[in-house]
Amino acid sequence: METSTERNIAALTHLSTLTQYFIPFGNYIFPIVFWTSKKDQSEFVNHNGKQALNFQLSILIYSLVLAVIAIPIFLYTVLKNISFNDIIHNVDEDVIFQNFNYADSIGILTIAVLALLIIAIIKIAEFFLVIYASVKASNGEEYNYPFTIPFLK
Repeated sequence: METSTERNIAALTHLSTLTQYFIPFGNYIFPIVFWTSKKDQSEFVNHNGKQALNFQLSILIYSLVLAVIAIPIFLYTVLKNISFNDIIHNVDEDVIFQNFNYADSIGILTIAVLALLIIAIIKIAEFFLVIYASVKASNGEEYNYPFTIPFLK
C-alpha cells in the first residue's frame, strides 16, 4: 500500500510534464527531479516516473518523425514555385508567386497536412492522458501510457 506522500509525488511527476507549456524542456526536467527524489525509496514512484519520462520521450520521437515528413514537403511545394532569378533581380520589390499550382502537389500536400493533424491529435491526447495518469497515481493505481516506447526499464 502506497503512502499519501508516494501517491502525491507520483501524481506530481505526471503533472509536471505539463510545464512544457511554460518552461522549455520542463516536461523532462521536472519529472526527472520528482522521480529521482524518491525512486530508490518507493517502487510506486519509480514506476510512475519511468512511465512519465518514457511517454514524453515517445511523444518527442513521434513528433519528430512526423515533422520530418511534413516540413520538407511544405518547403518543396513552396520553393519549387519560386523563381530565384526573380528574387535576385528584383531585390527591392516583393516576391510574387507566379503560376503557383497546388494541383500538381495535392497528393504530397495531403500527406503533410495529415502529418500535422496527427501531431495536433497527439498533443491533445498527451494533455488528457497526463491528467488521467496523475489521477490514477493519486488514487494509488499504476498506469501505463498507451503507445509508449520503454526507454527506461
